[in-house]
Amino acid sequence: MWLTRRHWLLAAAGVGHPIIARAASLVDLPAGPIALNGFDAVSYFLDGPEAGRPAYEWAWHGRTWRFARAGNLEAFRRDPIAYAPRLGGFDAVGILDGRLVDTDPLIFARLSGPAGGDRLYLFRNEAHRAQAMADPSLAPRAEARWPTLQEQRDRNLSD
Repeated sequence: MWLTRRHWLLAAAGVGHPIIARAASLVDLPAGPIALNGFDAVSYFLDGPEAGRPAYEWAWHGRTWRFARAGNLEAFRRDPIAYAPRLGGFDAVGILDGRLVDTDPLIFARLSGPAGGDRLYLFRNEAHRAQAMADPSLAPRAEARWPTLQEQRDRNLSD
């Protein structure tokens, strides 16, 4: 969910690429365990990703979640599972490949989740997003693979 080294290097080099332009706009967000690089998780289900504000923060699952307005914060507090990105915020295509791949919070899709209803999935790039949109079985297969990688992530974080 954080910017990759490639994004940082290209941004520093001044390469004019649309992904880099978006990545450069994220640099101003504070460092630390801020979920979704500071974007409001509820806003993905409304008009699209909107930057959260420090005035509306809530700690959940070891991260600080920011929201654009008090109503979004309250909606998330009532049902964080409904709004938080699936697969720990990692790329679903990477999960299928057995890898934990960071994502761009501006490249997302709302897909049918494991218990039905729309769920938020994040992707590394537009090609991975297109792949998930074209294959309705991709998200459920990634969900099935996720528990083994989640354990790996949890082990790595505790080292």
